Amino acid sequence: MIVLLAVSVAVVAALLWLRLRLVVVTVRGDSMAPTLRSGDQVLVRRKPLRAVPAGALVVFARPRTTEPGWMIKRVIAVPGDVIPRARVATLWSYPGNRVPAHQMVVLGDNPDESYDSRHFGYVEEQALLGVVHRVSRRAEHQRQGGS
Repeated sequence: MIVLLAVSVAVVAALLWLRLRLVVVTVRGDSMAPTLRSGDQVLVRRKPLRAVPAGALVVFARPRTTEPGWMIKRVIAVPGDVIPRARVATLWSYPGNRVPAHQMVVLGDNPDESYDSRHFGYVEEQALLGVVHRVSRRAEHQRQGGS
């Protein structure tokens, strides 16, 4: 009985630890197409901004809104990087030549469908949920409307 209780406690502790480190998010919309499609699921590993490289796919809270929800975008600049003003016109109004501490710049892979740093500027570090670790694709026939 004691062994069963110990195993149960260990399993619960492991599940809680995983929940604190990993989150599954479902993609909605085509702002990251063709990399991610609506209906794909991503496994997100919680990480601080200092551990996020440019080029990584990240999940973060929607900026500049009280509306709940997450966004998935590609990081194009992290703190200390040169501000990519040529790609993100909204950043022309920001002072300095480098991305400030605790900020990142993100873009969608499908610019015609993406609401990203071109619209809202920097993303604050506290909005960051984590980095996409793995992608689970929707079945191809479901994407094409089949049953």
